[in-house]
Amino acid sequence: AEAATDSARAPLLFSPLEVCAVTAPASGVTYQEGRDWRLEGSELVRPQGSAMPLRTLKELTPPQGSQPYDLRRRDGSGEILFGAGHEYHDAQVEVTYRHQPGLWRGPQLAFSGAHLPRFMRALSERRRVTVTVFGDSISTGCNASGWAQVAPFQPGYPAMLCAALERAYGTTVELRNCSVSGQTSGWGVGQVSSVADTKPDLVILAWGMNDGNAPGVPAAEFAQNIQAQITTLRAAEPNTEFVLVAGMLPNDDVLSVVPGLLLRYRDALAELAGPGVVLADVSGVWTELLKRKRHLDLTGNGVNHPNDFGHRVYAQVLGAVLIP
Repeated sequence: AEAATDSARAPLLFSPLEVCAVTAPASGVTYQEGRDWRLEGSELVRPQGSAMPLRTLKELTPPQGSQPYDLRRRDGSGEILFGAGHEYHDAQVEVTYRHQPGLWRGPQLAFSGAHLPRFMRALSERRRVTVTVFGDSISTGCNASGWAQVAPFQPGYPAMLCAALERAYGTTVELRNCSVSGQTSGWGVGQVSSVADTKPDLVILAWGMNDGNAPGVPAAEFAQNIQAQITTLRAAEPNTEFVLVAGMLPNDDVLSVVPGLLLRYRDALAELAGPGVVLADVSGVWTELLKRKRHLDLTGNGVNHPNDFGHRVYAQVLGAVLIP
């Protein structure tokens, strides 16, 4: 919103047939139509005097050098406000609405279980399985409300995925998370023995966000790092199978982000897919979301972490790959 007024508007992903509720996830407050919001086409409008939270562009643009990280805006106006905890969560609202079916125009995700025969067999036989996640801060659950210890206490995507697998297959799924915030795929090559120690049935490799910081790891080198992790794990645990996650896109307004690099990583990961290795293309879904939504609608920290909605997108994409 502009600093001179307290009105604002935000795009919804689809045109609603009916808005069921507009709520604050952090407090559970329900906002009233007419007084706090109104619908104009596919946009939610916050009128002046609304009780809904509001952050102006000025508030989201602290002065250069005022934060622990270099998050200069590409346009030189200052920095992106970094949310280390639940700052963005507290400022976001959730809109629950009905819409016509069939409006999604993005990637049509397909079940890939045929390429993971050992893992699928174990699930179908209702054997206990171990899923190990190895990646960066996103995979630790960063900026999900549960990680931030605020309502509604939603876990990060790995826990949501494992819960979905348990519901779908009627078995026990043990989650082991070896992810470490701030690390890259190259660091992971030297630390992958910790993953082998978990004796995984399925390994989810989810790297790329930190590799993409300027100047950026070239896509070919990124793919080599992922292949090296796979090779090392297969030598230690030959029956292990893999899901490679092409992750969310960072905020392109940040100067240190290399535009398009995460999508090149996605294409490189697709080349690694084969028997026992499948791709979960969050990047493709995120690209489609950004055609209608703003980065601020999907972020948990303003820069490179998903909010609760974003973590659900991760879990849904992985679920589509692993659950028919």
